[in-house]
Amino acid sequence: MTHTHQHTPHHGDSSHHPDHDRVGHHEHSDGGQAEILDLDAEVLAEHIASITAWLPLKSEPHQIVDFGCGTGAGTFALLERFPDAHVTAVDSSAGHLQLLREKACTRGVEGRVRTVQADLDADLWPDLGTPDLVWASASMHHMANPDRALRGVRELLTPGGLFAVVELAGLPRFLPAHAPESRPGLEERAHAAADSFHAEHVPHRGADWGPILTAAGFTVENERTLTVNIEGARSEAVGRYAYGSLQRIRGVIAPALSPQDLAALDELLDTSSPNSLLRREDLAVRTERTVWAARRA
Repeated sequence: MTHTHQHTPHHGDSSHHPDHDRVGHHEHSDGGQAEILDLDAEVLAEHIASITAWLPLKSEPHQIVDFGCGTGAGTFALLERFPDAHVTAVDSSAGHLQLLREKACTRGVEGRVRTVQADLDADLWPDLGTPDLVWASASMHHMANPDRALRGVRELLTPGGLFAVVELAGLPRFLPAHAPESRPGLEERAHAAADSFHAEHVPHRGADWGPILTAAGFTVENERTLTVNIEGARSEAVGRYAYGSLQRIRGVIAPALSPQDLAALDELLDTSSPNSLLRREDLAVRTERTVWAARRA
């Protein structure tokens, strides 16, 4: 299999799970999560497009299912990449699906999108058609029973259809290593606390999905680990993305931080502070994603 490194998207996942989960029984459909998903799509639009362009398809798909679609970053990238395709966008959040439908109308593609509210951890799935392509970005690791979900995808796909799994290696980093000046390395310590939380609550996060896909009856045709490094010195969206991301993980990491680190984090999140994340000019978006492209064996 080929392993390459290039710019790619974080697409992804909630008040309890910092990586913005969008599907399954971990869903929390609040406005803050929707804002993060929209910022994610805005900041990383060209990188999402690069993944859709990379997919090793035998022919252009006509029917696509987007599992854990959130507010539509993947859905609209797929619609743009495949102008003759229709997308069934699946999510457990009614709020996210409503936002997606509104965006579809604004973009004039409402006739090419069907939304389905569903919990894919349920025993029975709704009718999702027979797709040529199933896209699951930052959603599979939230499944309570991923093996069962993968079997469901395998049965869903048309013969020769492609299953694209995009998963995160970790939460995005935004600050340079020496920041903030009062507590250098704070962001890495915050991520270590978040990783510890995830290891207990989201055990499939960071998994190697290649063997899991093979065991579920897929043949993995290609795999890529892709790196994001977007300088955001003059980008208001990157500042808001950094602020929203760290704000959302604060609740779960606070117990693991020292009082000094927590105070420094709160200063970064204080919009009235001169040291607020929204005022910094040294931010970047740094993360990795791995993509597996698999077919029914």
